[in-house]
Amino acid sequence: MSEFLQVHPRNPEERVINQVVEVLLQGGVIVYPTDSTYALGCHIGDKTALDRIRRIRQLGDKHNFTLMCSDLSSLASYAQVQNSDYRILKAYTPGPYTFILKATPEVPRRLMHPKRKTIGIRVPENIVAQAILSKLGEPMMSTSLILPDEDEPLFDVYEMQGKIGKLVDLIIDGGPCSLEPTTLVDLVDGVPKILRIGKGDAEPFL
Repeated sequence: MSEFLQVHPRNPEERVINQVVEVLLQGGVIVYPTDSTYALGCHIGDKTALDRIRRIRQLGDKHNFTLMCSDLSSLASYAQVQNSDYRILKAYTPGPYTFILKATPEVPRRLMHPKRKTIGIRVPENIVAQAILSKLGEPMMSTSLILPDEDEPLFDVYEMQGKIGKLVDLIIDGGPCSLEPTTLVDLVDGVPKILRIGKGDAEPFL
C-alpha cells in the first residue's frame, strides 16, 4: 500500500516536501495536487516509473506527456520556442494550461509523441506542486489522474487509496482540486490551436 501524506495547501511543510522529492528521486510514482486536477508524477529520467504510469492509466504511445515546470527558466532545454510562443507562455503561466510544443533532443524519446515529436509544458499555480518542483530542481513528468473508462479525474484522496493505493508509492493530500483538466493549447505551428477546453480561459485562443 502507498504511503499517505497530508500537507498544508498554502504553507506546505518542508519535511513533507523533502519526503516527496526523496520518493521521486528513488524512482517512485506519486499522486499530487495541481491547480486543475490531481495528477500522477515521476522523475523525468525514470523509464520504469513512466511505464507504471502508462499501466495505471492504460495509455498508448501517442499520449502527450507533460513536463511540469516550476517556471519558464528551463524551457529552452526541453522545447523549441519561438518569440511569439514565449509571449503566450509568459502571459498564461503559471496557471491551468498545458502547451504543446516541439521537443528538443534533451527530452527522452519515450516522453514525446512518437510522430510529432512534441511534449506538453505546464507551469502550475498550485503552492504544493510548486514546492515539490522547486525542491526537485528540475521538471517532473506528469499526467492527470483519470483512470481508464472514467470520464472525470479522481477527486477524493481516500478513494485514490482504495483504487490505486497498491500501484503508486505516495499519495499527497493537499486539499481539494478541480475536476476540470487544464486547457490544452497547441503551439507547434506558431498559431495557437485549442485541443481541449478546460479550467483555463480558452477565449484568448479561439
